[in-house]
Amino acid sequence: MKNKALLVASLGLVASAMVVQAIDRGESPKAKPKAAAASITKMVGTSPAGEKVTVLGPGITVVAMHTTTCPISKKLAPELERISAKYKAKGVRFVFVNPYESEPKEDVVAASKKLGNYVWDKDDSISRKLGAKTTTEVFVYGPGEQLIYRGAVNDQYAVGASKPSAKNDYLRGALDAALAGKAPKVKTTAAPGCALAFAPDPVAKITYYGKVAGILNKNCVSCHYPGGTTPFRLDRLEDARDRAPMIKYAVENRIMPPWFAAKETPSHGGWRNDRSLSSDEIAALVAWADSGTPAGDAKIAPAKPAFPTGGWEAGKPDQIFRIPQPITIKAEGTMAYQNVRVDVNLPEDKWVQGVEIRPTARQVVHHVLIFAVPHGERRKVVGETDGFLAGYVPGNTWTTYDPGFAKRLPKGHDLIFQIHYTPNGTETKDQCELGLRYVKTAPKYEIRTFGLENFNIQIPPNDPNYKSVATFNVPVDAKIISFMPHMHVRGKAAKYELIDAEGKSQVLLDVPRYDFNWQLSYVPKKEINVTKGSKLRYTAWYDNSKNNPANPNPEATVFFGPQTFDEMMLGYLDYYVPTEGIAGNGMNRPRGIGDVDIETIFRQLDKNKDGKITRDEFPMQKMFDRLDENHDGVITLDEARKFGG
Repeated sequence: MKNKALLVASLGLVASAMVVQAIDRGESPKAKPKAAAASITKMVGTSPAGEKVTVLGPGITVVAMHTTTCPISKKLAPELERISAKYKAKGVRFVFVNPYESEPKEDVVAASKKLGNYVWDKDDSISRKLGAKTTTEVFVYGPGEQLIYRGAVNDQYAVGASKPSAKNDYLRGALDAALAGKAPKVKTTAAPGCALAFAPDPVAKITYYGKVAGILNKNCVSCHYPGGTTPFRLDRLEDARDRAPMIKYAVENRIMPPWFAAKETPSHGGWRNDRSLSSDEIAALVAWADSGTPAGDAKIAPAKPAFPTGGWEAGKPDQIFRIPQPITIKAEGTMAYQNVRVDVNLPEDKWVQGVEIRPTARQVVHHVLIFAVPHGERRKVVGETDGFLAGYVPGNTWTTYDPGFAKRLPKGHDLIFQIHYTPNGTETKDQCELGLRYVKTAPKYEIRTFGLENFNIQIPPNDPNYKSVATFNVPVDAKIISFMPHMHVRGKAAKYELIDAEGKSQVLLDVPRYDFNWQLSYVPKKEINVTKGSKLRYTAWYDNSKNNPANPNPEATVFFGPQTFDEMMLGYLDYYVPTEGIAGNGMNRPRGIGDVDIETIFRQLDKNKDGKITRDEFPMQKMFDRLDENHDGVITLDEARKFGG
């Protein structure tokens, strides 16, 4: 039966940060362009080297906001370099303005050498006069210093979304029009990036050292520290001041810290790893940002949390497995999942009490999933729950199980690293590794991973609320200890429910706003008892409309598949059962499609109803060759049953 999930998934495929999002999600709003503030013609800034830079001059000038840490600003850097090189040759003048005093000087100097005219606007004087709203906004001035365009460079990037390429090149279009003596067709757009706001500095009751630093230390600094998974730090006053407008926006809109479970307390008493801010904490951060970010008394500053120093955060592993060769991550666009096999083939079972995944280039790693598969098995990509061992997301890189609990890594198995990279504007390399800590004897309880999944999803074009349901009849008493819903960029919401033998249901986890950028695990404060004969139900919703900024193609019919332009319907959960007397049982099972079986999918693919599937009816050629056991050019139902059973 171990091939059945793979077969069903394959057949089903064929058959069926902290950035501004609300500013129109990168789309062009119907608004008149706003002129920059008065006295703009006299703007003079200072370069990182201390030289004076006149912002506007004769002819056509582009003033581009720029930082070395804002994620979207970093991603747009290569395109800005290309545009600058092309249009400088046509007489267009470019000036780049960095409003962040806190950025490392060496990074700002390097950027200025690469880009040319560069203003380090430490006092925000230029940014204020421009009226800049985000760190990616560009301003195009024509002859006579008349503002003719302000907005985004293009529409390739938005909050939590990256398209392979831009569909609308706003800045290029504006420059082409200006060089031709015409007005651009699009005069203003939103510019998704890190928010900017420039407030006065009155005295306020809420200060950085008095309250804000404590909130940031508790909720943000675990990721935002030097060398962490984020592009900028939040452990110092100057960093927090620079990002105060973005902090305000992110917490008001519940974007940061990342936590998407519904606020209602579930029957199991809430979540052990709840990252969300209280209403009082949100109010304090907003008030501090609005009041000019006062410092307060440094003598009452809270102690800073300890930062990882490059070693193993959860302790020295007993064994380390590393992907064989570094993977090159390109500078721009998107990358398909990388699936890398690591030969392990252990001579005996290992009981794993701790796992830690450590990329060497964390800044470009979106998430990592690691699976254990039989040695020599032909599959390169495994089923999403079959053999799941460990996962990684920024801010959640390691797990240690309580004494008496462990996961089993079977003998004779290898590891497959499934890695999702997100290019950030600079080409780099990564060689991900997994550290495992073992216990020498079998634990009292075995932790297993199970997935409620439906491979038979078929999301219609332009559907804003497609619903899919997977159910499972529980075959054994068990205790659930965590949940992790998984979809791709069209994922919208998810819910887990438990239905008892009398048909009464209770919600175990409700995620009303799913975010693909954060593959979060939700750990209940109290383990959840499930009994034999009860039923688990997992429901997922998807937005395949143009209103979803991450949607790569709202005109496509979307099926189950491994890449982000495909979709997944998968509700992970971890549970445990006694190690003794339950070997081979539990909730794990190789099927993964609810009530849809191989025969049903076979009939869907057999378009001419002749009892055979031809290559034309099944375009996945490599899988076709595996199913076509006798190599006669067709797949029969018996061959499909044999492979799947």
